[in-house]
Amino acid sequence: MRILVTGGAGFIGSCFVRMALGGQAPFPVSSVTVLDALTYAGNRANLAPVAGDGRLEFVHGDIRDAARVATLLPGHDAVVHFAAESHVDRSIAGAGEFVGTNVVGTQTLLDAALRARTPVFLHVSTDEVYGSVAEGSWTEEEPLRPTSPYSASKAGSDLLALAYHSTHGLDVRVSRCSNNYGPYQFPEKVIPLFTTSLLDGGTVPLYGDGLNVRDWLHVEDHCRALFAILRDGRAGRVYNVGGGQELSNRQLTRRLLDACGAEWSSVRAVPDRKGHDLRYSVDSGRIRAELGWAPRHRFEDGLDATVAWYRENRSWWEPLTRPQSLAPG
Repeated sequence: MRILVTGGAGFIGSCFVRMALGGQAPFPVSSVTVLDALTYAGNRANLAPVAGDGRLEFVHGDIRDAARVATLLPGHDAVVHFAAESHVDRSIAGAGEFVGTNVVGTQTLLDAALRARTPVFLHVSTDEVYGSVAEGSWTEEEPLRPTSPYSASKAGSDLLALAYHSTHGLDVRVSRCSNNYGPYQFPEKVIPLFTTSLLDGGTVPLYGDGLNVRDWLHVEDHCRALFAILRDGRAGRVYNVGGGQELSNRQLTRRLLDACGAEWSSVRAVPDRKGHDLRYSVDSGRIRAELGWAPRHRFEDGLDATVAWYRENRSWWEPLTRPQSLAPG
């Protein structure tokens, strides 16, 4: 399979590329083209483990560049579309880049895929498009109720992608995942932000009362789900991908403090985020039943391994600028 990966130098995209070229895809991979604009969260170092693989081509470019995208799409068997602005607090501070990248960029890719007759377009989305759920879990049939500019822009891109299937017959498949964690995550998201701050002896910010609940999914389990969707998924189908490990932010903070050898005195309270959803939870029954996927990482083991990776790879994260005005995403 010849795959074009947008945002392939980011956290999840680079994991997908490393696994695909590392023989962990359930199908032969003949080439991977990475298209990445290398904005603040894109990092060529994320691809260092596979940089010498002759099957990898890196293209520095923006998914909104219609001419560039049009030259890249022909010849690929699939597009796996990760490229997105994804930090909620940044979207609250200014939504323009989120609409531009997440909506207009997705539309530009879809148009190019349609013209190039690309066989499969896998659009990678988020559980945040469903909004908050007090109890139970959202299935793929639930209406979308996004509450932040970020999640609204992702919901818009989801609907655009599915419309290209309904209108044009493009084989579009959509995944909606819960919160990812693992190595190589840019340190503005909560787990790497807290880990790197605590390893440096600093303090960490906890929103409000810390009772907001998120479901945690190891990035490698997420990528294995994407491989399954590429291989056996159905056109026009949405697949929820959840880790099955729900924790409040206070519970997660406690685990990170323990893993880093810190005390609760390292936690500072910060005002709650505007429009902060209380709980996300998706029902992963469809992908489990139809495609045989299930997460393999126990959260406790995965979190310990993630903290150990940051402890052992200061050379990767220390040069990165961590925004001081934003709380964790």
